[in-house]
Amino acid sequence: MCENCGCGHPHNHDHDHDHEHEHGHGHSHDHAPSRTIEVQKSALAANQRYADQNRGWFRAKNLDVINLLSSPGSGKTALLERTLRDLPHAAAIVGDLQTDNDAARLRTTGAQAIQITTGATCHLDAHMVMHVLEQLDTSNLRLLFIENVGNLVCPASYDLGERRRVVLLSVTEGEDKPLKYPVMFLKADLVLVTKMDLAEAVEFDREAALANIRQVAPRAEIIELSAKTGESFADWLEWLKTRG
Repeated sequence: MCENCGCGHPHNHDHDHDHEHEHGHGHSHDHAPSRTIEVQKSALAANQRYADQNRGWFRAKNLDVINLLSSPGSGKTALLERTLRDLPHAAAIVGDLQTDNDAARLRTTGAQAIQITTGATCHLDAHMVMHVLEQLDTSNLRLLFIENVGNLVCPASYDLGERRRVVLLSVTEGEDKPLKYPVMFLKADLVLVTKMDLAEAVEFDREAALANIRQVAPRAEIIELSAKTGESFADWLEWLKTRG
């Protein structure tokens, strides 16, 4: 479970002893919410220190680093697979709860791809990223993608040391995702509306989706594309080369 953000499996407080609970416990649990907030603050403060160290390392290596975030199944790996084939001097760090399937898939492009398996933790943090940086051959590297764990809640709070954040919204998810998860979209530099080849089939309301994105993320740029067909993929590649 993710102990820092409180998601995942709940704590199990079952008692192993047998007795009737007719008597009152001699203490109160009213302090629990305050304690949770303090733990979260401490975790985020520690993460920020590691993120700042990562950011210094990236600058020293002259790396442009992009944090890719989305819900599961939005097309992050497909996007990266096509991107790594089209762009030289790029690599990826991939976060997943289990398996190294995505990293293995990305390595077929000829690019470096390093897997971070998080277990039950629902996001990457800066310390996890720091641990794998020395595995990268940076001698000819200019662009590094960090494919975060599929989740629209927890990863939003964790700076990894990246320079830019890209959030994906697939047409199959529904137009209201930006309104349901505003923090994630608010922090985006770019929102990619993915799987546009399926838009008509799933009756995607494009205007509603764009309006929702602009409502919660007015500063973010928006690109609509399809990694499968290549629709507007050149716009994405141009953004990578010229923005920031």
